[in-house]
Amino acid sequence: MHALPALDPELPVLDTKLLERYDRPGPRYTSYPAAPQFTTAFGDAELHEYAARSNRRAGPRPLSIYVHVPFCFSPCFYCGCNRLITRDTSKGVRYVQHLQQEIALTAPLFDREREVLQLHLGGGTPNFLGAATLAQLLESLGEAFNLSRSPTRDFSIELDPRTVPPDYAPALAQLGFNRVSLGVQDFDPEVQRAVNRLQSTDQTLDLIDACRDSGFRSVNVDLIYGLPRQTPAAFRRTLRMVMSARPDRLAVYGYAHLPGLFKAQRHIDATALPSAAARLELLRLAVEELSAGGYRYIGMDHFALPDDELVRAQEAGSLQRNFMGYTTHAGCDLIGLGVSAISHVGASFSQNFRELRKWEAALAAARLPLWRGLALSDDDCVRGAVIGQLMCQGVIDTRAIDERFGIDFAAYFGEALARLKSHIADGLVCIGDGRITVTAAGRFLLRSIAMCFDAYLKGTVPADAPRPSFSRVV
Repeated sequence: MHALPALDPELPVLDTKLLERYDRPGPRYTSYPAAPQFTTAFGDAELHEYAARSNRRAGPRPLSIYVHVPFCFSPCFYCGCNRLITRDTSKGVRYVQHLQQEIALTAPLFDREREVLQLHLGGGTPNFLGAATLAQLLESLGEAFNLSRSPTRDFSIELDPRTVPPDYAPALAQLGFNRVSLGVQDFDPEVQRAVNRLQSTDQTLDLIDACRDSGFRSVNVDLIYGLPRQTPAAFRRTLRMVMSARPDRLAVYGYAHLPGLFKAQRHIDATALPSAAARLELLRLAVEELSAGGYRYIGMDHFALPDDELVRAQEAGSLQRNFMGYTTHAGCDLIGLGVSAISHVGASFSQNFRELRKWEAALAAARLPLWRGLALSDDDCVRGAVIGQLMCQGVIDTRAIDERFGIDFAAYFGEALARLKSHIADGLVCIGDGRITVTAAGRFLLRSIAMCFDAYLKGTVPADAPRPSFSRVV
């Protein structure tokens, strides 16, 4: 399978009525099934079973580790992450002590020879942890797991440029980190005030320079479109300012306004939010500017320079999508550590408690702090593969799916193909030569197209199953 060609900066404009038709809530498909389908019936015994199955697979399957650090020094009103606001850094020290307990309980589930090729610290604000505390965490991980020493490993951390000490980047490099992701969101002062995140361009650009001087091989910058008071002109300035630093990757996320779920978002003036059509224009602007600047549109919300590993993986058909976004590590089991962290081990998902006290209480009782999970059915695996191809490649190779799973695609997905007809009629998808291919216009609506193949959204699940709250797709 091959990646779609780079998008032409002259992209089609979708009319308002088309947007209204498809702009409804839907999953982001960092997993399939989405996390709201997880159940508390999945616990310690099930995770042990799937870890043992994974260990028995031919060859030592590599590992990926995600560590969630929930603490932030101040609230950003747009944030939907699981985070705790405090300026007491001693809480970070105690948190790492509990992480060390979780590591000690989790590591024995996996064969020691399984190499950890990917490590990512997210949050929250991982640099809430001081360099010494972070070193203790890395030491514990290194003692319990086989952390890769290969120069091709991906050891990354998310940073808030507003709170990074001057000597932090060199310390991270000494600990083995070689990728960083910097939160920016928007440089416009009006937008920053509206979301309670005042951040200067100098803070950000200086940190990018410090990371490069320290030997990091990749820098990612996160932006958000759809924030209150955002305008195309100001967002263009932000995009061009960021591109002047030439980060290797950019993530341009759509803001999900769900004040019923996230209390901090209740501080946002909903009347200042851009309309669905204006949101799409901001996304189009990002694609236009970044494409003209030499970046490849990977899909949905990620961009990368042409020689980046994400682009090469997409071209090779090995790009994957998980809870950390797009990734090149297709063959890894994912181990999630910390509050709310999600693991993907074999054909299973499992998630830790979201509440810090419950997570700590489980560890104090020498139990894995599992809240819920899911053992994937055969149908989940088939649909997950289809949605994964769609989200990562923009193409579904129906013949490859037939061969891999022993199905007749047209018969198996008859209902999905029927739901896809409107997308085809609207020029978002085309079918032919054993492929379902997303058009340039359709790449704005990948989530909507993927929803056609989602069994949990088409009425085949029990009537009393929970109906989760998702962000809108535009």
